[in-house]
Amino acid sequence: MSKNVRLGIVGIGNMGSSHLGQITAGKIARLEIGAICDEDPAKLAKYPNIKGFADYKEMFKSGLIDAVLVATPHYGHTSIGIDAINAGLHTLIEKPLSVHKADCQKLIAAYEQRSRKDLVFAEMFNQRTDLRYRKLRELLKSGELGEIHRVNWIITDWYRTEQYYASGGWRATWAGEGGGVLMNQCPHQLDLMQWLFGLPKKVRASCGFGKFHDIEVEDACTAYLEYANGATGVFITTTGEAPGTNRLEVATDRGRIVIEGDDLQWIRTTMPVRQHLRECPGGFSQPDRWEVRIPVNGRGGQHNEVLGNFVDAILDGKELIGPAPEGINGVELGNAMLMSALWDRTVELPLDSAAVAAEYQKLIAKSRHKTKVVKGGGDDFGNSFKGIAK
Repeated sequence: MSKNVRLGIVGIGNMGSSHLGQITAGKIARLEIGAICDEDPAKLAKYPNIKGFADYKEMFKSGLIDAVLVATPHYGHTSIGIDAINAGLHTLIEKPLSVHKADCQKLIAAYEQRSRKDLVFAEMFNQRTDLRYRKLRELLKSGELGEIHRVNWIITDWYRTEQYYASGGWRATWAGEGGGVLMNQCPHQLDLMQWLFGLPKKVRASCGFGKFHDIEVEDACTAYLEYANGATGVFITTTGEAPGTNRLEVATDRGRIVIEGDDLQWIRTTMPVRQHLRECPGGFSQPDRWEVRIPVNGRGGQHNEVLGNFVDAILDGKELIGPAPEGINGVELGNAMLMSALWDRTVELPLDSAAVAAEYQKLIAKSRHKTKVVKGGGDDFGNSFKGIAK
């Protein structure tokens, strides 16, 4: 390999073109574009100086690339990812890893069975670069916070209009996208939930299917989670609420952590809560506490940091920010919320991946996959990243 990694991008939609622009502008060291691929000739025609392919398999065989970024509609992540791995190409998958757990297992199995042991396999977990969540993870792992009692995440600033859902024929359909807010917007937070707190043992959820928009998939979800240690969680999201909220609150044995806006605030008790409630002689006393504001200094390098880390892993063997096999956990959590709503019952994890796949086949069979696509009104895709650095 040369001193640079030559990247091929499959899918030149919103995310693919955004990554392409950053790379061609020289924002990621030691990364260059070797080729691009899209089924739409008009998208390829926008980049006359870059070799374009209509068939990704031809691009894989071209010898022009060392690595692949898969930025297609979600179902393609599995099949294209498997083909990229089998072609011996380093592979980076946009979120989510796959639509459901069974497809994640297929993709991970292809990676684990590969002949090249140095192959780098990553996922675009850009929210893991956010310094607020990194600091929270550090505090959790250090034991300073003690045992987790409760987690609440209200993430409702994913507001989307009808025009957004009309901008692509695959959007907001079971056959095209595989879901709504849990599948498109919230893979970021679902990954962080499992990265920070692990997977729950039980999930009970209610979803609104086309509650705010003329779509067949979920655009709202409220989920209740139960963890092995007795902790509970609530996860609330929607694309139909404005103004939205992004607030993560974690109650622990050493007080409460709140992440909202640019702040990470820790209201720290001077002694463990469980110890205080057992030993305190007064019935209404509360443990003394300190208000700790933890400086986090920004939200990290986001997508570009993940791209740079992918290059460093290929060329230098650096540890990945987002190893792709970890992506199955966030997918399983989202699947659990969706299945709980569809089956109208509490579901236990780990999920039966075959049962989830069968349910998806039923949804796909009755999907009204859109064929008409309404052209957008010139919206800046960068607006999607405002507020919570999506």
